[in-house]
Amino acid sequence: MPRPKGLLLDAAGTLISPSEPAAEVYLRFAGRYGCKLSEAEVLANFRRAFNKPWTKSLTRYVGDGREFWDFIIAETTGIQDKQLLEELYAYYKQPGAWHITEGAPYALQLIRQSGMKLAVVSNFDTRLRPLLEALELAPLFDTIVVSAEVCAEKPNPLVFETACQQLDIEPAEALHVGDDRRNDVSGARDAGCYAWLWGVDVKSFSELAAKLIVPERTSLYE
Repeated sequence: MPRPKGLLLDAAGTLISPSEPAAEVYLRFAGRYGCKLSEAEVLANFRRAFNKPWTKSLTRYVGDGREFWDFIIAETTGIQDKQLLEELYAYYKQPGAWHITEGAPYALQLIRQSGMKLAVVSNFDTRLRPLLEALELAPLFDTIVVSAEVCAEKPNPLVFETACQQLDIEPAEALHVGDDRRNDVSGARDAGCYAWLWGVDVKSFSELAAKLIVPERTSLYE
């Protein structure tokens, strides 16, 4: 792999992650509405709901994503209540609900200073852009591509192609890094980009910066 001109980065699970386990948060909020499930049951329900086919639209995150999250919350907790939806929705809109992966801001500054263009490429609803602003991460990127805004979700190549177009580079000049084999790695490669699996091919932002900023270490690109 030649040294890329652009770095595409997944958001949730790579750049940021929830500050608390989802099951704990859902149970804390839903408990006020009578949910008596155990944390293990909530976690199992959440995973099952997330893996169910979403048939109401081509993408899960349409606009603000409330319809999708209403479904997830009801399937997870057994409670369908608009107020519960709004409380959980507002919680995850707050920067305090999210943790920035260690070393990310500094490493991304170094990578960008080396001349590489940066983009966030994420399956997310319209909360992502203001969330990244609140976390002071948005200024580190040249563009932010959100699935809800482009009406396509990874692994659809359109998401990656849109990011490359906005960075004014070819897909073959881009490297995408994300934590999902299908959505991030397979999706990016189908679009013509290179791809690394977060946690396997690269395990930290300091390692990512080292691999991208020191091109003479060619073995890192193979």
